[in-house]
Amino acid sequence: MRILITGSNGFIGKNLGPYLAHKGHDVEGYDYIDGRFPDPKEYDRVIHLGAISDTTEKDVDKILKQNYEFSIKMLELCDTFGVTFMYASSASVYGSNTEFKENSPVNPQSPYAWSKYLFDRYVQSITEYQVNVQGFRFFNVYGPGEEHKGDQKSVFHKFKAQAIETKKINVFENSENIHRDFIHVGDVCQILEKFLTVDATDIWNIGTGQTRTFLQIAELIAKKWGAEINTIPMPENLVKQYQYYTKADIEKLSNTIGEYKFKPVEDFII
Repeated sequence: MRILITGSNGFIGKNLGPYLAHKGHDVEGYDYIDGRFPDPKEYDRVIHLGAISDTTEKDVDKILKQNYEFSIKMLELCDTFGVTFMYASSASVYGSNTEFKENSPVNPQSPYAWSKYLFDRYVQSITEYQVNVQGFRFFNVYGPGEEHKGDQKSVFHKFKAQAIETKKINVFENSENIHRDFIHVGDVCQILEKFLTVDATDIWNIGTGQTRTFLQIAELIAKKWGAEINTIPMPENLVKQYQYYTKADIEKLSNTIGEYKFKPVEDFII
């Protein structure tokens, strides 16, 4: 299958491209250039991962241009040429909710989350597309290849770097009550490959359906690297938009691709 991946130099893209190529697919990558769009007509699938993924970015116009307007244009091009469009949404659309079904109310807390929600809503409002449009609400993806993400790296990479460099891991106050649904990027790649044969239009949660607290992750890493755990206040700019709890409802995912065995976080840490 010929596949175009936008955002191919991003975290998920850098893992997904080689994985699909190893599986025998013909994969090409594209990364955002202002005013230029890739030509999808030679492909069987477009996997649209390209986006501004910084959840603290405040430039609303910039985010909407790349995450929303560019996505609409890519979808229109795919529809014109009959190419299935697979795109990255985000669990951030749920915001401070405690229920995470695909049809649950949404409560985006940041410009990034709003951009993802707006495109989800746009896709759901259009009925005349001739191609399948598949959205994936990724939960907390972690794994190799996060080094370029700066402050957006997962706690796995942040805590490990602190443990190695300073022998101290800084965790936010109340981290025992910050629960996240962590999913390994390798699992994301395998799940997306399974969707290459799914003939449906919808939005799916991509998570494990299980949670770990930030403190639990810190304790596992501290034990491995012989580090101490230090508590720090949460920065003021994060307090109001922070997701303190995420847990994917994966019933629809399981019904679509079957039961899936996820990698435990211990395998990555240990």
